[in-house]
Amino acid sequence: MLENVVSVWEGWSCPVPLITGMVIMRPIRHDLMLTIASVVAMAGLMGLLFDSFLQAQEYPADITRGKGVYERHCQACHGVAGWGDGPDAQALKVPPANFHRFLSFLKSDEELLRTIEHGVVFSPMHAWRGQLTDGEMQDVVAYIRLLSQQGR
Repeated sequence: MLENVVSVWEGWSCPVPLITGMVIMRPIRHDLMLTIASVVAMAGLMGLLFDSFLQAQEYPADITRGKGVYERHCQACHGVAGWGDGPDAQALKVPPANFHRFLSFLKSDEELLRTIEHGVVFSPMHAWRGQLTDGEMQDVVAYIRLLSQQGR
C-alpha cells in the first residue's frame, strides 16, 4: 500500500514523502534555503550593476580606417565619392546606393549597418558578415556619413 504523507519535522521545511516500507527523505532547512536565495539574488543584482563593465568596450568609429575599407570593398560599385557610379556599377541590374540621395541620408546608422551586415535581397549588395569585423562595418558607416555630407 502506497501513501504519500506530508511530514513537517522541526527545523525542516520540505515535504517528506513516506512510502510504506521505505522512507525517502529530501529535506532542506529554512536557513539553507534563505542563504541560497540570498546568494542568487546578490549575484543577479551584481550582474545588473556591473553589466556595462562586463561587455566589450565600444570605441568610436574611425573614419580613416573606414575609408580604407570602403576603398577595398565598396568603391568599385558605389564610386569614389559615393554617388553609385563606380566602375562595376554599369554591369549591375540593380544600381548601387547613391549615398547623396535624400533617402540614403535619412537612413539611421543601424539601418546602414544592417544593410552592410546582411546585404539586400534580390540585389548585388551581398552580406559582409564574416568578411568584415563589427568595427570595420562601423568605420565604413562613419565614412559613408562623411561622403554623404560632402558634395552637397
